[in-house]
Amino acid sequence: MGKKSKRRTKTTNNSVATTDGEGATTTTRVAAPEPKAAPAPPRVPPPQELPPVPEPKPTVKSTPAPVPVTETKGPSLPAGLKANMHLLTPTQQTLAKALSSQPTNQTHLFSAWLDPNTPDSAKMSLIAQLERMDKTYPSGGLVGYIENAKDLLDKSRMGVNPLEGWKPEVPQGENIVIGTTEFEKFEKIGMEELGQCGFALVAGGLGERLGYGGIKLGLPTELATETPYLQYYIETILAIQSRFAKPGMKLPLCIMVSNDTNAGTIELLESNDYFGMEKDQITILQQGDGVPALQDNDATIAMDSKDPCKIQAKPHGHGDIHALLHSKHVAMDWCRKGLEWVIFFQDTNGLAFHTLAPALGVSVARDLVMNSIAVPRKGKQAVGGIAKLTNSAGEERTINVEYNQLDPLLRANGFPDGDVNDPTTGLSPFPGNINQLLFKLKPYAEALLRTNGAMPEFVNPKYADEAKTVFKKPTRLECMMQDFPTILTGEAAKHVGFTSFHADLCFSPVKNATADGVNLQAKGTAPGVAATGEADQYGAVRKIMTSMGCIVEDAPEATFSGIKIIPGPEIVTKPSFAVCPGEYKARFPEPSNIKISGRSSLVLSGNIIIESLDLDGALVIECEEGASGTISSLVVQNKGWEKISDESSETPEYIRIRGYNLNKVETKRIIFKKDGSVEGYSPAPVVAKSKSVAAAVTPKKGEKKELLAAVSPPLSRALAIDVKAATSKNLDLNLPRTPEATMKQAECCIVS
Repeated sequence: MGKKSKRRTKTTNNSVATTDGEGATTTTRVAAPEPKAAPAPPRVPPPQELPPVPEPKPTVKSTPAPVPVTETKGPSLPAGLKANMHLLTPTQQTLAKALSSQPTNQTHLFSAWLDPNTPDSAKMSLIAQLERMDKTYPSGGLVGYIENAKDLLDKSRMGVNPLEGWKPEVPQGENIVIGTTEFEKFEKIGMEELGQCGFALVAGGLGERLGYGGIKLGLPTELATETPYLQYYIETILAIQSRFAKPGMKLPLCIMVSNDTNAGTIELLESNDYFGMEKDQITILQQGDGVPALQDNDATIAMDSKDPCKIQAKPHGHGDIHALLHSKHVAMDWCRKGLEWVIFFQDTNGLAFHTLAPALGVSVARDLVMNSIAVPRKGKQAVGGIAKLTNSAGEERTINVEYNQLDPLLRANGFPDGDVNDPTTGLSPFPGNINQLLFKLKPYAEALLRTNGAMPEFVNPKYADEAKTVFKKPTRLECMMQDFPTILTGEAAKHVGFTSFHADLCFSPVKNATADGVNLQAKGTAPGVAATGEADQYGAVRKIMTSMGCIVEDAPEATFSGIKIIPGPEIVTKPSFAVCPGEYKARFPEPSNIKISGRSSLVLSGNIIIESLDLDGALVIECEEGASGTISSLVVQNKGWEKISDESSETPEYIRIRGYNLNKVETKRIIFKKDGSVEGYSPAPVVAKSKSVAAAVTPKKGEKKELLAAVSPPLSRALAIDVKAATSKNLDLNLPRTPEATMKQAECCIVS
C-alpha cells in the first residue's frame, strides 16, 4: 500500500477552554460545551504493505477542541499590517489581528507588506488565502490550528506514547469466505438494505504517480470494455437503485475532490451526461486550499519560497470528508430522504462493491454504527490492524492501530508473543484495515452534529537534529477518515466492528507506478498498479463464479513491464448483469453447465440468464434496456483476444502504464433487442425464463429474523436521531439549502 508508516502519538482535549503547551489557559467562547471524553486512541494512516521497518520516530495527534472564538491580547500590530489595515474588510482585520497577537504570533506573515514593491493585489491574495483556510478548518479556524499544532509538536518532540493507558482486545466482527453458508446468509440480509445506501467517494488524487495525466477516476478499470472507474461506480449505484431501492428513491453519490481533481471530475461527468445518473443525485465537495505548512516547533507558518505573499499549503487528509458532509448538510439531507446507510470507498478499487451486501448484513446482525470492511492479515504484516482498545475508565474504541505500534502494544498488555498468528487460522486475530467504511447513517449524523465532523489530527515532522529542534522540511497537521470511532461516545462507541473478506474479492487499488510495483511485488507485497488492478477485477469475477460451481480455468501467469499477473480469462459482468455475488446464482441457474477456458474473454451486460455455455475464445452478450434473454447450449470457439506487450511512448497512457494492449482478434457478439429480435444467436432465446434477479435472491421468509435473533441486542434508540427535530438554524431541514450547496438545475450539485 504505499509509504512506510510512522509512529504517531496524540492527546485529547477534554475541556471547552484552550490550553497552550506551557499550561497557560486562554479564555474562549464556544457555541456549546463538548462532552468530556477519555483520551482517544491514535489516528493511524491508510494500511501499508511494506516489510517491517525499524521503530519510527514518535508522532502525536489530538482530538480537536470545540470551535472557539479566542480573545487575544498582545503587542501592537506589525508595521506592515498596521499600514495596510484600510485594505481589509472588518472580518479580515479581525483574522489578521488574531494571527499577529500572542499566543499565535504569526507576525511574519505580513513582513512583505512594508516593501513598497509589494502590490496591493499580492497583499489581498495573501489575506484571501488566510481567510479561506480559516473558514475551512473545523476546530477554531487558523488560530485553533496553530494552538493544536503547538501542542502536537511539543508532544512529538517529547516522544509521548499515543497508546498509554489503552489495552488491546480482539474486536467484534465476522470473517466471511465466499461460497459458505455464512456468506450467503449475511448477503441476503444485506441485499434488503442495498436500496437504502448513500455513497461517499474519496477522489482527491491525480494519476501522475501512476504515469497517467488525468484524474484517477477517468482511468479505465480494464481494457475489455475500457470503462472508467467513475462510470463503473455510477452504473453500479444505478443498478442497485433500479433493483433494490423503493420506487422513486434516488440513491445519492457524494464525491470529495481536491483543487487538483475538481475541474477534471466535473468535466468527466458533464462530457458523459453523468453516465446516466440524474444531476441532482451527485454532490461534489471540494477540500479547498489545505492547511498551512509549519516550519518549526513553534508552529510558524511557512511561506512559499518563491512568493512572500503566499503560504505553503499542504493537504489536510481525507478525514476532511466528515467535516464537509456535516458543514454542507449532506449527511442530514440524506437522513431526511430516508436513507439508512453510507458507504465510503476509494477512487480506484474496482472490487469495492462485491462485498457490500454481506457487510451490510453483518452491520444489521451486529447492530453496528461503524463497520470496517477489512482483509485478513498475517502477524506483523505491514498493514494496520483493527483492534478494540479499552482504558481504566471503561471507555472503548475499535480502531485501526498501525502495524508498527500493534506489536509493542500487545506485548505490553498481556500478549507476550505480540502480534502473531492464531495457530488455528494461521492469521492474526486483528484484521487489516483497507479504509472502506460502512456507517449506520443516523448515529453517524448525530456524531457529526456534536463534533462538526472534526477528526483527531496527527503530526509527523522529519527532524534534522537529535534534539528535535529543526525540521528537514515543513510539516503539517493531518487527519484520516478511519479515525471516526474516536468521536463516538457512550453506547455508540461499543457498536463498532469489522467484516473481513479475502482481499482478492474486495480490495485491489491502483495507486503505484509500475516501477514501484515491481519492487513491492519482489518483496511479496501487492503492487497496486494498473495491470494488477485489472487482473484482480477479472480474478474476483472468476472467484465468484467458481464458488458457485462454474468451471472456469485460470490462464498461465504472464509478465508485463516486470509485473506478474494471471491475465485471464477476462470476464466482465456489467452492473446491469449483477452487482453482488448473490445475483450470479440467478444469472447462472445451472453453474456446472458453464465452462470457460483460460484464454477466453467474456463480457455480459443486461438482463441475461445463461443456462449453459462452453466458451473458448471471446464472447460479448449485450441486452438492451427493457429486453431480456436466455442463452442455452451455446458453444463458442474462436481466435479470441490476446494481450500484447506495449511500452511504446506513442501509445495512450492508460495502456502504457499497464505494459500491454488488448488485441481483439475475433469476437462472437450477441445482442438481445427490446423489440424481441436477437442478433448473433440462434435459436431465439426463451424469454419467459428470464426473471427479476432481485426477486430470485430475496431472503426466505423468517431467515433474516432467525439470524438476527442470535446476535447482539439493538443499539439504544437514543442514538437514532430524529431528523425532523433538529433545531439548529443551520440544520433546519425545512429551510432551503444554502446557495453554495445547490447549483442550477443544469449542473450537478457542486459544493466547495
